[in-house]
Amino acid sequence: MTRVRLRELVTEEDRASVLGLRLGPGQDRYLDTIESIFVEAEEERRAMPRQWAVHDAESGELVGFTMISDNIPEPIDDDLVGPYFLWKLFVDRDHQRRGYGAGTIDELVAYLATRPGADVLCTSCADGPGSPRAFYLRYGFTDTGRVMWGENVLALELTDRADPDSSGEGP
Repeated sequence: MTRVRLRELVTEEDRASVLGLRLGPGQDRYLDTIESIFVEAEEERRAMPRQWAVHDAESGELVGFTMISDNIPEPIDDDLVGPYFLWKLFVDRDHQRRGYGAGTIDELVAYLATRPGADVLCTSCADGPGSPRAFYLRYGFTDTGRVMWGENVLALELTDRADPDSSGEGP
């Protein structure tokens, strides 16, 4: 199992560290550039964005980026999904298919085990060639039947999902 460590992006230097991450072929259909993700997060502060750089736990090498909506307060606007939403999961093209995506979700699940009312993590994805949908379904997300922003909303039940053998360090 590939282990990762999440390091919160707090400073401009932290943010700059992830700007060199690159998408794999065709993935630009499903994921924006890191720069545009930062802009979107600034414009949608009501969605409570929280961002992390994803590092290989053993080597410390930067392998990706992730962002969630972290406890959107009630009442949640109709154009948002939450309170906990996996907004972005970005694994650099040179590190894909090595378990870093699943490792990132594992760490997010461990983090969410510490958050109030975090019993479901939602995400969304479009269908098509190279879509991440199959990855999310293999991980354990289920289709909710809801469509937002032209994407299928998926949900991961978090009850009893946190790894009991986890170090407890979390992100």
